[in-house]
Parts: sequence; C-alpha cells; structure tokens
Amino acid sequence: MRGVLIDAPVVAPAELSSGAGAAPPPGRTVPAADFDPSLPWRRARSVALRPEPFGALVYHFGNRKLSFLKSKTLVAVVEALEEHPSADATLVACGVPDAQLPAYRRALADLARSQMIERRTSLPPTEEGPRPPHPSQAQGGARDGAVAGPCDEADPEAHP
Repeated sequence: MRGVLIDAPVVAPAELSSGAGAAPPPGRTVPAADFDPSLPWRRARSVALRPEPFGALVYHFGNRKLSFLKSKTLVAVVEALEEHPSADATLVACGVPDAQLPAYRRALADLARSQMIERRTSLPPTEEGPRPPHPSQAQGGARDGAVAGPCDEADPEAHP
C-alpha cells in the first residue's frame, strides 16, 4: 500500500535545480525521465478509483497495487488526464497553483511508476471534435455531470 501525498514539499531546493542527466536523488529507483508531463496521460484501464473523504483509493487490478490519493485536487487531475493534451495542461485546467506544480508532477510520476496512469496515444476528446455543451448550458438542466470534466466540477466559480 502506498500513499501519494502532495501537500508538503519533499524535494530540497537544490534537487529542484539539478540539471538533466543528473543522478536520481537517494531513494528513487526510477529516473524522473520515465514520466514526461508534456506527454498525454490517462488513468490506466485496469485501475479503479474510489472517492473517499481524504481523496481516493486507487486499485490496480493487474498488479494488485493499492494507493491513496491524499488530495481531492489530485483525484480531479487523475480523472481529467484523458481530457487534455498533456499532464501539464491537465494541471493548469484543474487550477493547480504554480508553486505546487512540482509536487503534483512528482505525484503523477509516482502514479506512472506504479502503473496507475499510463501514456495515452489517442487525442483528448476536445481535439477530436466539438465537445457537447456543459449540462448547465444545455436545455433541460444538468444530467448528473456526465458531460463536465472533474476539473470543471472542482471549480466552484465555473458553476454558479
């Protein structure tokens, strides 16, 4: 069992400024190059996400790994990965503050190493064609949030 915590900084400032090709920090067994936030990602198909008051439980049915997402924003990011052209675009769309981007990228890298998220080869829905109207804009009212993405729902100002 693992927990993915993004609330507290873990990396020392010296590690943040280390250049490409540097050796991984002690305790890391996989180089950071395995997760590229500029590439498209999605939640792995064999992964189930169960919302919890603290965030969510994430279970991989293939490798039987269980992880905890200890942030509701991180849960929204993981759920929205498939809707955006890159992990960085997802972080921006979900309103992650610039100061927290390195921590969220580390959390996503941890999820990639544990196979909870995977690289995506298809285009996100917004680039394949027009997106259906948001339920609040469609006639007849909301439809259980089926059309809106999780990051849209996480923004209280987006839905008066």
